[in-house]
Amino acid sequence: MAVNLTPQYHEAESHYKKASSSAEKLEWLKQMWVLLPKHKASEKLQADIKTRMSDLREEVEKPKSTARKLSAGRIQRQGSGQIAIIGSPNSGKSQLLASLTAARPDIAPYPFTTRAPQAGMMEFENIKFQLIDTPPITSDQLDQPTISIIRQADSCLLAVDLSDDDGYFAAEVVVSRLAEAGIFLSSQIPEGIEDWAIHHVRAFLIGTKCDSPGATERLEVFRELSKLNLQIIALDCLTRTGLANLGATMFKLLDIIRVFPKKPGKPAEKTSPITIRKGDAVQDFAAEIHGDLPAQLKAARVWGPSAPHDGQTVPRDHVLMDGDTVELQV
Repeated sequence: MAVNLTPQYHEAESHYKKASSSAEKLEWLKQMWVLLPKHKASEKLQADIKTRMSDLREEVEKPKSTARKLSAGRIQRQGSGQIAIIGSPNSGKSQLLASLTAARPDIAPYPFTTRAPQAGMMEFENIKFQLIDTPPITSDQLDQPTISIIRQADSCLLAVDLSDDDGYFAAEVVVSRLAEAGIFLSSQIPEGIEDWAIHHVRAFLIGTKCDSPGATERLEVFRELSKLNLQIIALDCLTRTGLANLGATMFKLLDIIRVFPKKPGKPAEKTSPITIRKGDAVQDFAAEIHGDLPAQLKAARVWGPSAPHDGQTVPRDHVLMDGDTVELQV
């Protein structure tokens, strides 16, 4: 699914790249936001522009020392999707990161053990997800680096402590504080939002410590009281209950598919697929390989679920499906 950026957008982007000051960059980013088509295909670009505008606004409005601190909180994106783990103190965020990745965050039974974001890579079949454990969110604790991480993430996991009678209310505080920052957790991203300060992020709820006494009853209470239309998954990191199916749930939440590249006359590379958005076409797959490829692309051959026949020649706007193999023709 192509974004179809206008010449006016590309002109504004060119000015943005040439701008020397943060204030000037911010003004051109605002122009890019106004000119950007708002639909499903542009979701990733919308999120990226929103994050950059938010960060630049902080740099413009605050002293340089604060801006330097903000940039230090950024984490380079890796893998097929970036997922932020958020929640209140002692909600089980760090334990979840340690259970799913090789990261070794500090874990202790007292609040605010996590003072800085930490990332780890989680394997799912033939791809990897980047999970980021963030500092806890409370009524008086939500810093700008954490806001930036959530805004730049492809999705979020909101951890809710099922061993604590106050777990539901602590999660409510997290949702409320995020809303104050213009961030809303959603199962699907609504289309047509023109206000760049409002950011919707795909999310689902993780009910942690589900093997604790009374956890089942607390989970039912949460389901009854929660106003969030989000999927809830109960798990326990210590007993590993519920962890096995988490990767498939994350894959579905990210709304991505895996496509295997194939060079002419050679077998497909079946170990390292390229991930694109569900609904994307051959031209979008080409853009992920190299930014200049779509302009050179004539057609493609496709093997897999979306092809009527193996090796079928398809046009550049042919919509791909998970598991397809594609040979580009330029």
